[in-house]
Amino acid sequence: MMDEIVCDFELPVTGEKPFRLSALRGKKIVLYFYPRDSTPGCTTEAQQFRDLSPQFKAAGCEIFGISRDSLKSHQNFKAKQELPFELLSDGDEKACALFGVIKMKNMYGKQVRGIERSTFVLDAAGVLRREWRGVKVPGHAQEVLDFVKTL
Repeated sequence: MMDEIVCDFELPVTGEKPFRLSALRGKKIVLYFYPRDSTPGCTTEAQQFRDLSPQFKAAGCEIFGISRDSLKSHQNFKAKQELPFELLSDGDEKACALFGVIKMKNMYGKQVRGIERSTFVLDAAGVLRREWRGVKVPGHAQEVLDFVKTL
């Protein structure tokens, strides 16, 4: 999938406009997948992207967070964390499947299906240029920004 145009998809999104990937051609895009709204790691990750968002904007890049949470959950999380970017609700795992981010994980000794924290950068032509899987949160948003600036 690297260096290929990512298949178009639409998802419900916070904010006014519907989200359609192809409508964003001409802009660099960060799609970051995270397990769940308002959990410690996901909150920290969202805050780091929030704090760096002016620099992403300056680099001509839009950020979108994606999880399986409902739009209502996303709207609460976005408001509480004052996120300047939109969150996409992927309840039917359409985008999760496209990017292959659903994994079996251990949760309190049980195997559960969940989103593996992952980030993808698309260039202005919609081509996948970089992916991070199994992301560790500290410093990740900065690493993504540093890469975006090279495009």
